[in-house]
Amino acid sequence: MHMKPALAALVSAVALAVLSLSGCQEASAPPPSQTPKVGVVTLQAQPFTLTTELPGRTSAYRIAEVRPQVDGIIQKRLFTEGSEVKAGQQLYQIDPAVYSASYKSAQASLASAKSLAERYRDLVSDQAVSKQAFDESQAARLQAEAALEKARIDLRYTKVLAPISGRVGRSAVTEGALVSNGQTLAMATIQQLDPIYVDVTQSTSDLLRLRREMAEGQLQKAGQNGARVTLTLEDGSLYPHEGTLEFSEVSVDEGTGSVTLRAVFPNPEHDLLPGMFVHASLSSAVKQQAILAPQQGITRDLKGQATALVVNEENKVELRHLKADRTAGDRWLVSEGLNPGDRLITEGLQFVRPGAEVQAAPATNVASQQAAGDGLAKRP
Repeated sequence: MHMKPALAALVSAVALAVLSLSGCQEASAPPPSQTPKVGVVTLQAQPFTLTTELPGRTSAYRIAEVRPQVDGIIQKRLFTEGSEVKAGQQLYQIDPAVYSASYKSAQASLASAKSLAERYRDLVSDQAVSKQAFDESQAARLQAEAALEKARIDLRYTKVLAPISGRVGRSAVTEGALVSNGQTLAMATIQQLDPIYVDVTQSTSDLLRLRREMAEGQLQKAGQNGARVTLTLEDGSLYPHEGTLEFSEVSVDEGTGSVTLRAVFPNPEHDLLPGMFVHASLSSAVKQQAILAPQQGITRDLKGQATALVVNEENKVELRHLKADRTAGDRWLVSEGLNPGDRLITEGLQFVRPGAEVQAAPATNVASQQAAGDGLAKRP
């Protein structure tokens, strides 16, 4: 029995369609599973200077409030407000007329007392005067000498001198003003600005941890003179001179739980003025075997614990729980959980899970460990 030509053509078309559909299904079948690729950074231990950023304020190295030692009328002001003065430089002149007269009177009294004492000295040997009268003449001479010395001091105090070198502020008195010994109002204030102090506060917990790590040998001092300090000014510029830490306060502020640290800075250009707000960076210690992990490889779990994924020797992903103390530029300073030689995953984290086998390749989203270390290490 033979098919009709039209029916034969229809069967052939159906057969071709079935074959074509099966071929498309075979072509779209998923490829066999592949091992995921991840980018890793091989961690290395390196020296790292621990730097603490603290806010602070400047204060004068020395302050002297100028007050009169005698009573009188101001005749002259002998300085320019806001200028530099030297120790011993005359600032004011108080009317010396009364004190000059008192000095001359004391000189006359001393001359008379000396003459009487010398005359009695010759007479007492001849018993022309009593021993008591001679002793009284000697006492009168000593009293006259003391009165003359006081008159000399009072006359000298009419010249008001600068007790220290520094920058003098505005004058609180003018010519013709009456001043008195012991007054509460200072005539002027002198501040020594070179060097200058910077007072910052640090929490006691950070201070105790730093001392403990130094005692255990984990850290070394940054220099022979202790911590070095740099400043960032209010406009964001870096102060060109480096300072040193002078001392820490012996008591803790009960309200804030912090201690005050005082650093001293050279200030030859007088760019720093008392009361300025600054940011101080304290380079207090050096950690010789520091692990600096890129921030791209550090995450936080639901409890806030720092975690990281590393590739072990079997090329499998391993979860690590870390203790990340602080940031250092674009890296974390890790004290626990990571070791030198660990391969930290920084690329492809979203495609892998702990226990999965991976192919590790150098990461392209992180700067090299050496370059990062050179940029982060503060002057060792």
